[in-house]
Amino acid sequence: MALSTWLLLLVAHPLEFRTLLQYRIYHDQKRDITAPREHATSGWDRASMRRCWEFLDMTSRSFSTVIKELEGDLARVICLFYLVLRGLDTIEDDMTLPLAIKLPLLRDFHVHTVTPGWAFTGSGPNERDAQLLVEYAVVVDELLRLPPAYRDAILTIAAKMGAGMADFVARAATLPPSAPEEKIAAGGIDTIADYDLYCHYVAGLVGEGLSLIFAASGKERPELAAERALSNSMGLLLQKTNITRDVREDDGGYAAAVSLFLLFHPSSAAAAYSAAYASPVPGTPNPRWVQSAMVLDALRHAPDALDYLRLLRNQSVFNFCAIPATMAIATLELCFGNERMMRGNVKIRKAVAAELIMRSTNPREVGLIFREYARRIHARAVPADPSYVRISVACGKIEQWCEHYYPSFVLVSAGSTASPTQSIDPADARGRTFLLSEKRDQALSQKLRIEALRAGGAVGAVGQRHKAQEMQVGELALYVGGALLLVAAVCAGVVWLIMQMAD
Repeated sequence: MALSTWLLLLVAHPLEFRTLLQYRIYHDQKRDITAPREHATSGWDRASMRRCWEFLDMTSRSFSTVIKELEGDLARVICLFYLVLRGLDTIEDDMTLPLAIKLPLLRDFHVHTVTPGWAFTGSGPNERDAQLLVEYAVVVDELLRLPPAYRDAILTIAAKMGAGMADFVARAATLPPSAPEEKIAAGGIDTIADYDLYCHYVAGLVGEGLSLIFAASGKERPELAAERALSNSMGLLLQKTNITRDVREDDGGYAAAVSLFLLFHPSSAAAAYSAAYASPVPGTPNPRWVQSAMVLDALRHAPDALDYLRLLRNQSVFNFCAIPATMAIATLELCFGNERMMRGNVKIRKAVAAELIMRSTNPREVGLIFREYARRIHARAVPADPSYVRISVACGKIEQWCEHYYPSFVLVSAGSTASPTQSIDPADARGRTFLLSEKRDQALSQKLRIEALRAGGAVGAVGQRHKAQEMQVGELALYVGGALLLVAAVCAGVVWLIMQMAD
């Protein structure tokens, strides 16, 4: 940022200035993919891979940074994975392509992805990522260099995603021109299951693919590849957050949002929600209810996303997944009940983003972030909202998740060493109950130990008496045996003498 921007921020938002300054000073870049020591894993020394990194920067400013900070060859693999899916998405979004070209392209994209020299130059003039498809041969070359486990994971997801996208494109194309505007804008989605399936194809499969790649890398446990439900929920949380935030990007965006609202509340007055989003008709229900329905739909995936994060063990992989998740919950909180969305798109402030990046380092802290923003959403919910009860339940599930895994009466603080210390909060009723229970258990354990010692002493005395008696019997047997041996020896000597004298 420019010096004038820093000065303005210092005057207008001093706390945000401090946060951004801390981020600039303490948050170091984890790795530099251009460094010679990184060339073996980043591929920066190859012209084709350098171009792929450039395409990553051009197509995704938000994911580019976190992808580059992944350890080892994961950064390169996920960069290529992202570019493959971006190519698919570019074809699916291109409204200038006739179905006769688009549908085969989508269904066979995984085949083109491993066809040396393949490229596509037929994108529309307004497609911002069309250049990626024009130079797609560099992606193909780098993909063919990957180990089979990585390449198979990417191609598997590309095949599923391409087929799913083609199905929905064909479905929307069959709608009659007389269909309602919101139904056309929503692409023919008729049920919540349809909406979930569409988001699964465009984002849930991304989560599945990442789990496959993480497991294949050896940096995460192999079992992670089988966690398809949790991986899907992570993708759906991010996708539905983006849909909610970008509802005004296209003319049919709000109409699609109305369709989603009606899926949740089919008994509501449908006509009332077809009013223009920027200027609702006086006397009609508040368009905020449409926003809240979309936020609610995204929130129901939050507990599964938190469960997924708890499975991760590698720090760079955790950061890669946790930072977008915390950004998503913060974005949902910003969108919820925000009338500025009626006039334009909204974004979380840079200082908030910097704070989330610095805090998203472990599952407990991420859970607390989710709980913090869920409480803010619940505090702004109003009973007049048709989604009020469901929003309360969704926020309560996030609260329940945090209390289950990280109870609030257990205080965690950094001690004198690098490892954190835990203590019980005596001001909390659950903490007092826990301390009393622990004290009672300690007293009972001490009592049992004393009784055991006493019982052991009595048993020891009896044992000593038995031992003494056994020693006395042993001594008597020894004496008797010795006397018998002596008598036998004397008798033998007498017999021997008699025999000598008899001769």
